[in-house]
Amino acid sequence: MSVQETTLEIHLDNLQHNVRQLKKHLKEGTRFLAVVKANSYGNSSVAVAQYLEKKDLADEFAVAFTSEGIELRKAGVTRPILIFHPQLVDFEDIVRYNLEPTLYSKRLITHFIDFAKEKQLHQYPFHLKCNSGMNRLGFSVEEIDEVCELLKGHEELKVRTAFSHLLASEDLQARPFMEKQIALFKAFQKKLENHFSHKIIYHNCNTSGILNYPEAHFDMVRSGIGMYGFANDPRLQKDFKPITTLKSIISQIHTIQKGDYVGYNFGFQAQKPMEIATISVGHADGLNRIYGKEVGFVFIKDKKCPIVGNVCMDMIMVDITGLDYEEGEEVVIFDERHTSETLAETAKTISYELITSLSRRIKRVFIED
Repeated sequence: MSVQETTLEIHLDNLQHNVRQLKKHLKEGTRFLAVVKANSYGNSSVAVAQYLEKKDLADEFAVAFTSEGIELRKAGVTRPILIFHPQLVDFEDIVRYNLEPTLYSKRLITHFIDFAKEKQLHQYPFHLKCNSGMNRLGFSVEEIDEVCELLKGHEELKVRTAFSHLLASEDLQARPFMEKQIALFKAFQKKLENHFSHKIIYHNCNTSGILNYPEAHFDMVRSGIGMYGFANDPRLQKDFKPITTLKSIISQIHTIQKGDYVGYNFGFQAQKPMEIATISVGHADGLNRIYGKEVGFVFIKDKKCPIVGNVCMDMIMVDITGLDYEEGEEVVIFDERHTSETLAETAKTISYELITSLSRRIKRVFIED
């Protein structure tokens, strides 16, 4: 579709395609948890979760922070929502909105037990985070017996899932370490089964784990970036379709002379007569300053046009010298062909950083054929 302002097009059919591609790798009965944190990686957590729930494509959802889970509940999402990184101050809202916290430290567990007693909860579901080598959040295997003893006898709470996280599942050279992590997570499972008689759901794999470590799928898998169209592997990328297209328009065209400057702080000086197009997207929209000074680029009529000078808060300027363009012409920052991954790589970063930075002020349009 053609646009008249900076617009993020979100292709829901591609989202469905990607989820189905991921599920092809799963054995029957494996649950699928859709990661919709960070506004669904810059798209729209509400729209994505609503769509996945309506199409019965996700068994449950996960977000990073409690406020994200509340937003989904207020939008009518009913399936389980895991909170990866709750804090003590979140307990009231977690229970009020029927969210499921990850308990990752003894401090958090102790306070949540006290809270559950005070509120007279009964078997309130929570998730136990196991640290198998990332050393970010979670319990070590040496701590887990003590943690289970803390939880024993508390009918107020019930561990629903236990999970860990592979730290480099996309890197095939890291397989020996990933196999150590998987083995360690199995050791966690044995310890937990010694303490609890009910069935605990185990999950360990992110998108690259789904694709590269079928032996570690266990009862459930989690996917974020794969749903949004990135396999983290050139061999498998052909099976996935990026769901996000970021477009804008040329607001104005300037003809400049040799020696003229463009943008802030003398960021670019013309070495010859040039034509410069100003486009209404900038670092406040998520196109960060690292893409300035001819690192980043856009496409106009499928021609690659480098960004010149510094990226401004609300605008970029690009070199269109020798090209027959007009004001109001459509500009593609990234799409299914010229992907955000390609743009991010030019700045030595990753697609995650670029797309999760996309501002909520950008107009979003949802496309479903």
